[in-house]
Amino acid sequence: MERENVDVKYQWDLSKIYDSLDAFRKDINLVKIKIKEFAKFKDIKYDENSLYEVLTLGMDTSRITQKLEVYTSLLCDEDTRINKNQELKEEVNNLVSDYTKATYFVDVNILKLDYKDIETFYKKNNKLKEYEIYLKEMFRYKEHTLSDKEEKLLADLSKALGNNYDTYELLKDSDLVFPSFMANGKEYPLDGNKYSLYIEDDDREVRKGAFLTLYGVYKQYKNVFANLINANVKEEESLAKIRKYDNAIDESLYHDELDIKVHDNLVSVIRDNMNVLHDYYGLKKQVLKLDELHLYDVYANLVNNASFKYPFDEAKETVIKALNVLGEDYIKILKQGINDRWIDVYPNKGKRTGGYSSGSYDTNPYILLNYQEKYDDMSTLAHELGHSMHSYYTRHNNPYQYGHYAIFVAEVASTVNELLLAKYVINNSNNKEEKLFIINRMMELFRATIYRQTMFSEFERKISNKVNHDEPLTADILSDIYYNLNKDYFGDNVIIDDEIRYEWERIPHFYYSFYVYKYATGLSAAASIVTRLLDGSLMPEDYLAFLKCGKTKSPLDSLKLAGVDLTKKAVIEDAIKMFSSLIDDFKKIYFE
Repeated sequence: MERENVDVKYQWDLSKIYDSLDAFRKDINLVKIKIKEFAKFKDIKYDENSLYEVLTLGMDTSRITQKLEVYTSLLCDEDTRINKNQELKEEVNNLVSDYTKATYFVDVNILKLDYKDIETFYKKNNKLKEYEIYLKEMFRYKEHTLSDKEEKLLADLSKALGNNYDTYELLKDSDLVFPSFMANGKEYPLDGNKYSLYIEDDDREVRKGAFLTLYGVYKQYKNVFANLINANVKEEESLAKIRKYDNAIDESLYHDELDIKVHDNLVSVIRDNMNVLHDYYGLKKQVLKLDELHLYDVYANLVNNASFKYPFDEAKETVIKALNVLGEDYIKILKQGINDRWIDVYPNKGKRTGGYSSGSYDTNPYILLNYQEKYDDMSTLAHELGHSMHSYYTRHNNPYQYGHYAIFVAEVASTVNELLLAKYVINNSNNKEEKLFIINRMMELFRATIYRQTMFSEFERKISNKVNHDEPLTADILSDIYYNLNKDYFGDNVIIDDEIRYEWERIPHFYYSFYVYKYATGLSAAASIVTRLLDGSLMPEDYLAFLKCGKTKSPLDSLKLAGVDLTKKAVIEDAIKMFSSLIDDFKKIYFE
C-alpha cells in the first residue's frame, strides 16, 4: 500500500527528532558555524584549556551531525522514491564531508603531546577528566598514527582506495546475468534474490537447477572476482602495514582490544566439534529421506512454516513475555518505546526492504521492519528491539563520548532476544509442527552463524597469509582453498559438489577485513547469557550492566559484566552444547 494508507500507530514518529524543516535547517546552520570554529585550533599547541575546548567542540558538532544523518536516513527509507528527501540526505552527507576536512588535524595535533602532558592537564583543568577514557583510547593509537603529511596523503587517497567492494557489488548485483533453468518441465527465472528462495524449495529439482545454474555463471567470472578480492586483500594488508600493524587481522583485533587467541579459540573449538555439525547434516539426510545429501539440499526446510501466522499486535505481546526474564526495568522501557512509536512496522510502496535499528544519542533508537506475520518477522522484531534497548541503555547511562558500543559486541543483545523468544515459543507451544519449525530455525542459526562464519574466517585468514607471503592468489587457488574447507565443514554426510568452489565469489563479507568471526563470537556470547539467565545463574541486573557500560570498558571487559569471558574456550563450547541439545530435541519430538 501507499504509506499514507498505513495506520499512523504503525509508523515511527520522526517528529520527535525534527518537528519542522525549519528546525532541521537550524541544526544544519549550527553545524556550519561550528565547523568554522575549528580553524582557530589548527596551528596551536594544546594546553589544558584549549584541549578541553577542541574536544568539546568536536563532540558537540559530531552529536548534532549524527542527529541530522539519522533523520535524513530514516526519512529516505520511509519512501525511497521521494527526491526531496534524497536531496536532504545528500546535503547532510556534504556537511559531514566538510566536517571531516575541517578536523583532520585535531587528533594528529593531540597525539603530538605526550600522555604525561595530558595527566598534568587533568590536574589543572578538572573538567578535562570527562574525556579521560576517550583520550586514553586515542593515545593507544599513537604508535599507529602517521605524520601530518602522511595522514593528509592517506586522506587525499581515500577516494581512490576502498573501491573494490563497490566494483564487486556492481558486478555481482548489476552486471551478472543468470539464465533461466528448467525443473520438472517448468522454467524458472534466476537472479541473486530468487536463488535464496529456490535453494530452500521443497522441490529438489528446483534446488539443484538453481544451484548448478548460479554457480555455472560464477565460474565464468572467476578470474574477475579473483582479481577483485586479491586487490582488496593487498590493499588491506598494505594499509595495515603503513599504519605499523603486523597485518590486517592484527589491525582488526587492535581496534577491538582483542588478543589473537579470541579468534584462534573459536577456530580451535569449532574444529574440535565438527562432529556436532556433521550430526546435524546426518539428521537432515534422514528427515529429507535422501540417499545422498548434496550441497543444494542443505538449505531445504525440515519443517514447512506456511501455516503459522503471527500478527504484529500479538507478536509484540509474545516478545514482551519472552523477554520478561530481563527484568521489570527492561520491560517498562521496551513497552514505552513501542508506545512512543519507535517502530515502523509494515511495508509500503517505496520503503526500504529488510529491517534494522538506527538512531543517535539525541534520538529514539528507531526500528525499521517490513512485517508480514511470519515467525521470522516476529524474531526480527525481538532482534531489533535488542539492538534498540542496548542503544537506549548505553545512551542514557553515559555522556555522548561513551554513549555507543563496539561493533564486536553489537550483535550480542539482539541475539539474546532472538534466542529468548525462540525458547519461549517452543516451551509454550502445544503444536508439534511449530516446535519443530522453531527448533529447526535455531539449528540453522547455529549452523550458519557459528560454523559457517568460522569457515569464512578461516578462508579469509588463509588468503591473507598467502598475500603476506607474496604467494599468488589466482582463481583456481582461491577455489581450491574454499573447496577443501567445505569438505572439512560438511563432512561425510554431504556430497561436496564441485560447483561450491565458486561460492566465495558471492560472499560480500570477504571485503570487510576480518569481520565475519564476530558473528560467531556474538552468538556464542548470547547463548551463554541466555543459558544462565534461564537457569538463574545470571541476574538481570548483571546483564543490564553490560548493556549500560557503552565505551567506558573494552568489549571483552564489558562482556565480563555479564559473565562472558571470550578468552576462554568454555563460551564457544557452551554454545555448541546448545546446538547439540537442539539437535537432540528435534530428534526426540520428530521421531516420537
